[in-house]
Parts: sequence; structure tokens; C-alpha cells
Amino acid sequence: MKNMFKTTILLATLTGLLVLIGNQFGGTGGMIIGFAFAVILNFGSYWYSDKIVLKMYRAKEVSPAEAPNLHRIVDGLVMKSGLPKPKVYIVESGMPNAFATGRDPKHAAVAATTGILELLSYEEIEGVLAHELAHVKNRDTLISAIAATLAGVVTFMANMAQWAAIFGGFGSRDDDNGGIVGLIAMAIVAPIAATLIQLAISRSREFAADAEGASICRKPWALASALEKLEYGNSHYKPSVSDVQAKESSAHMFIVNPLKGGAIQSLFRTHPVTEERVKRLRAMRF
Repeated sequence: MKNMFKTTILLATLTGLLVLIGNQFGGTGGMIIGFAFAVILNFGSYWYSDKIVLKMYRAKEVSPAEAPNLHRIVDGLVMKSGLPKPKVYIVESGMPNAFATGRDPKHAAVAATTGILELLSYEEIEGVLAHELAHVKNRDTLISAIAATLAGVVTFMANMAQWAAIFGGFGSRDDDNGGIVGLIAMAIVAPIAATLIQLAISRSREFAADAEGASICRKPWALASALEKLEYGNSHYKPSVSDVQAKESSAHMFIVNPLKGGAIQSLFRTHPVTEERVKRLRAMRF
């Protein structure tokens, strides 16, 4: 409940930031346009985000005959959780990872890469998919899609503000040096703020999904072991020419961050530190 309240506040803040940019552009009229833009984008994210992500990663839906172990795991988990069975997909990539998508439990999908299926044991995969089903149960898949969409639009509009400031602003604010300064400040601050809010939402939902997933499969140690292997596997992963590559815009969807980065990227983490996640899981008892 605490995490959901925090998430709601952060999403509201992200929407407010979009409205604020609209106001900076064109006063009350711009603010209304910004709010309308947020509503339209949220609607689009609700209905189409899952299809976009699955197509982006060329995910292939597999039948029980094609992936018997994967379906056997999912069948067992949905029985324990009481959730409807999601569609099951495989992504042809040596990158060891997995994600879930869908607007609600009745329209959900879980996807695993060929890399994760080769790396983890049966029980570790069970822990990973339990984590992904927890995201579905808590509707994190929808929340993350909305947050990513709003953050992307805030960044886009902030870039527009930057160009507006360079060429003198818009409308009645053109002759107002304060307005131009405001546009410049918005262009710098807004995308950073939007990114930080999106990442805060992502990190808070990961901790909740770890706990819920461990509760579903009753094997927190299996999920902990999987996270350790996945952290190492992704950091040492060398993609082949045919591999599907992770995109920065959707990195938050995976169970561990699929992107490599140095000190700067670590400041903008899409996931909590793996060591902390593992520590919490190993402390759980059922």
C-alpha cells in the first residue's frame, strides 16, 4: 500500500510536470493542451504498450508443445497466485533476462529470452516468472508504461522549449526575458526531473515485485540466486549479430537492468541495487 501510494504521487508529479511545461509555452491555453496531451498518452499506453514492446523485441508466442517447461512453470504459478494465465513469449537473444507486459491480469504476457532459459535452473526460472507475475498482479506493467510515456513526452517538450528559447520563445512571451529564461530552465530541469521520477517509480515497484513474487513461488532463495546469476550474466553478455538488443526506453521492464554503464549511468538506475534485493530475499521466511 505504501509503495502504491508513493507511485501514485510520483505519477501525478510527472503529469503535473507535463502540464507545467505546457503553461510555460503558452499560459493557461498551453497548460490545458499539456494536460490533454497527458490524458491522450495515458490512454494510448493503456491500450497499446504491450503490443509495442512485444513487437520491439520480436517476441514469439509459444505453445505448451513448443516450450513445455516454460508453460509448466507458468501453469503452476497462476494456480498458486489465482491469476489468469498470461500469454507466454520467447525472445531470441543471448541476453539473460525476462519481462512482463499488459494492461491488466486478463491481458498480460510474460516473455523470457533464450539466454535466461539456458542460464538458470528450473526453480530459478520459477522465481523469475513469479516476480514477473507479481508485476502483472500489481499492474506495474501498466504503471511503468504510463511513466515511461509521460517521461518521454516531457523530455520531447523540454527539447522544444530549448529551441523556442534559442529562437525567441512563443507568442506573447517572446519579449519577456524572464519567459525566455524560464524556457531555458525548463529545458534543462524538466527532462532530468522526469527521468528521476520515472526511475523512482521503477525501483519502488521492483522491491514490491520481489516480495510478492517470493510469496507466490514460496522460494525466495530461488529468486535471489536467479538475480545474482542474471546480474553477472548481463554484465558479461556479448551480443551476437542476430541478437535482439535492449532499448534504453524499455530497460526498466526487465527483471535486471540489461544495459551496461559506468558511474554516470549508475546514478540513473532503472532497478534497485541487486545486492540489496538479494539481501531482502534471503531474509524472507515462509
